Amino acid sequence: MRTSLIPAVAAGAALIVLPLAAHAAQSEPVGKTSTHGSFTYAVYGDAPYGVGPTDTSETDATPAFIESVNADPEVSTVVHVGDIHSGKQFCTEAYDRQIAGLWSHFADPLVYTPGDNEWTDCHKAAEGGGTYNRTTGQIDVVKDAQGNPVDYAGGNPVRNLDLVRSTFFPEPGATLGSGSLHTTSQATAFDPAHPEDAAYVENVIWKQKGFVFVTLNIPGGSNNDTDPWYGAPAMSDEQAAETRQRTAADLRWLDRAFAVASADDAQGLVLVEQADLWDLDGKTAAHLSQYEPIVQSLAEHTEAFGRPVLALEGDSHVYRSDNPLQHAAPCAADAGVCSYDAWNSHPSYDVSNFHRIVVHGSTVPLEYLKLVVTPGGHRPTTSTSFGPYSWSRHVEG
Repeated sequence: MRTSLIPAVAAGAALIVLPLAAHAAQSEPVGKTSTHGSFTYAVYGDAPYGVGPTDTSETDATPAFIESVNADPEVSTVVHVGDIHSGKQFCTEAYDRQIAGLWSHFADPLVYTPGDNEWTDCHKAAEGGGTYNRTTGQIDVVKDAQGNPVDYAGGNPVRNLDLVRSTFFPEPGATLGSGSLHTTSQATAFDPAHPEDAAYVENVIWKQKGFVFVTLNIPGGSNNDTDPWYGAPAMSDEQAAETRQRTAADLRWLDRAFAVASADDAQGLVLVEQADLWDLDGKTAAHLSQYEPIVQSLAEHTEAFGRPVLALEGDSHVYRSDNPLQHAAPCAADAGVCSYDAWNSHPSYDVSNFHRIVVHGSTVPLEYLKLVVTPGGHRPTTSTSFGPYSWSRHVEG
């Protein structure tokens, strides 16, 4: 465990003076609950995917998938860990609204955290953005037959994040789907010393039966959005500001979540975000360097909290269950995934009360992770359990 740059307890204590909204303190979804006191979430992500702009196979399969989740008598809440389309599909307003429309058919509340493909990576030509022209110094935007940009706002990531927010987060704290799950959004509970954090409506916290849940907007695949947009020689001022401001807001919201968990004597904390913070994706560990402040904060807070912390991620979208904050920790995954010890991506940590699950995605039939949280549970750490948490994979149909 490396030496803390900012004492975790002190950072959290400064935020306790900003209590969560009263209704969030009693957050309980109206829907199906277990008679044994446990509660169950359906977690999925990297879906619906397509292999190209005209591939709608997973989108077409989504209504049946939603019916399958709705039919599960134990699921009370749905969580989507980001990436509502693949890196080979365009970023359009029509598509975003189509997905929001499909999600309205979930019988339970749905909590969503954005992925890179629906905003950070919209600048890429493969997603319909464009390419930096080294001769002119301008962006050659991908256009349709009528000469119009195929991507919303020509693929500009900031504008596409604005679109995601207006489409999926029109009301701070409100969830998607049906039912009622009250969350507290950073947009309404930001630190007054940082009013700029009010922009992050997608970052939320909620509580249920002694557990704290938190979402963070951390895009994967681009070193926390530091790969220059459109393939330009360097980041633009707009991109640099986006990365800097969002990372700072995420860190403050993570401080807030652990402060709430500590003040409430919570049994555990669950982090939901899109980026696989440890996935090399064919690159060197240096390509993950901009995630280091987040990993460090998470490690320090988790160790200080001393109770089970579970992270749910997408991004690399091949199932994996392990503790990347411990060297050579047991790993369970689909074939070949565990050949790399994820701890090596951010070494020097040794935190035992942490576990993460990379949620499987981008497949037909679609599948979800059935996560059961059991208050008072003390299961051993295995490939499918960790203290109060246990899980299994469920394929639609």
